[in-house]
Amino acid sequence: MNNPLINNGFISIGKIAGTHGIKGTVKVYSYAESFSVFKTGITILVKNPNDETVKDYSVKWSAPHSRFVLLLLEGIDSRVLADNLKGSELFIKKADLPQLDDDTYYWIDIIGLSVYASDDKYIGRVESIIQTGANDIYVVKDKENKEVLIPAIESVVLNIDIVEKKMKVNLPEGL
Repeated sequence: MNNPLINNGFISIGKIAGTHGIKGTVKVYSYAESFSVFKTGITILVKNPNDETVKDYSVKWSAPHSRFVLLLLEGIDSRVLADNLKGSELFIKKADLPQLDDDTYYWIDIIGLSVYASDDKYIGRVESIIQTGANDIYVVKDKENKEVLIPAIESVVLNIDIVEKKMKVNLPEGL
C-alpha cells in the first residue's frame, strides 16, 4: 500500500457520507465492525478527497444511526463546514483500536498474509475478506490470480502468525 497514513500506523475506519442536521454533525459509513472506535475524545484524522489535506479532529460525541455513525467533531459547528468534509476518509492510530482476545484479529492484520496448506504448499495471499452471517470467508489469490475462498473456521484455519505474515490452513475436499 502506498497510503502514507496506513504506512505510518493509521487505519481507515470509515468515510463521511454526508451531513445530519444543521449543527455540523457528519454521517459516517463505518468500516469497523463495532461503533466503539468512534468513542468520545478520540482523535480522528480526516483526509479530504478534494485537496488531499489531512487534519485531526477530536470526537465530541458519536451515536449509531441506522447503518451509519453520527459524529460531531471539535471545530465543525455548522452544516457548511460539515458539507466540506463529505467524501473524506477517516483514520485512527492502529494503537487506539481496542485490544482483542487471543486468536482474534483485525481484518487489516489478515489481509496480505501468505497462505499455506498443511503440507506447506503455497496457496496464495489473502486479498480480501467477505463477511457472512456464519463466518468470514478469506479471498485468497495465487500467482496466476486464481481465487480460492477459504472459510474462517477453526477446523480449516490451523494457525495465523501475524509476525511472520503467514496462515496455515487445512483445505476441505474440493478447494
